[in-house]
Amino acid sequence: MIVRLLPKALAAVLASLALLLLAGCMYPEDQSPGNNASAREAVLTVQDAVDRYREQTGLLPIQNADETIPQYEKYKVDFGKLKRLGYVSQVPGAAFESGGAYQFLIIDEETNPLVRLLDLTVFQSVAGVQKKVDEYRAGHANRNPAGDEVYPGFASVDFSKLGMKSLEIRSMYSRQTLNLLVDEAGQVFVDYGIDIATALNKAEVKPGANEDLRRMLIDASYFVPVRSPAYQLVNGEPTAVRS
Repeated sequence: MIVRLLPKALAAVLASLALLLLAGCMYPEDQSPGNNASAREAVLTVQDAVDRYREQTGLLPIQNADETIPQYEKYKVDFGKLKRLGYVSQVPGAAFESGGAYQFLIIDEETNPLVRLLDLTVFQSVAGVQKKVDEYRAGHANRNPAGDEVYPGFASVDFSKLGMKSLEIRSMYSRQTLNLLVDEAGQVFVDYGIDIATALNKAEVKPGANEDLRRMLIDASYFVPVRSPAYQLVNGEPTAVRS
């Protein structure tokens, strides 16, 4: 058993080093998402458990998800299955199930399943603003509490119209403050444009015109972009687009 697991341990170490190198290319050392050691260790531990579970069962330890759930919120790790079958001895302290601040997700489920973290603090903050926007639209003939247009079809949220102070969303990638957007249908999003622009400036290979630029953030960190629109290059600039 020990011999068989050695390649997986080595793969985990190599994966960790690769992510650290990528993150270091995107951000200053003190802002690198790879410096969150507890998150890194938790992700690598769960990744190993998911890989072994999949190898031995042909399935993924995920909870059922509705098709309407956004891509980077969809497949939650089922820690009940992993623990019950002995793939983990305990649920990581960082996990929501243990009172932590993160939801563990699996992305790329059909190709190369990867474990990533959803920051629940950001998720809940945006959900609170979404509730306020829904209430505003209900009382204003479906008009948005919108400020200036930021991207075609996306405007800033005018918090004064909601009767609340501007909400500060802290980026899990750069720790910078990010703004909130509202689209024409009243959906609230976090604007990750500044983080994506940083990644683009450092990238050796530029993405194609139709590629979703959020992937650059995911590949260089342990986090998914919470409540985000898709981004594509438009006239050389990262631009939020309707997905």
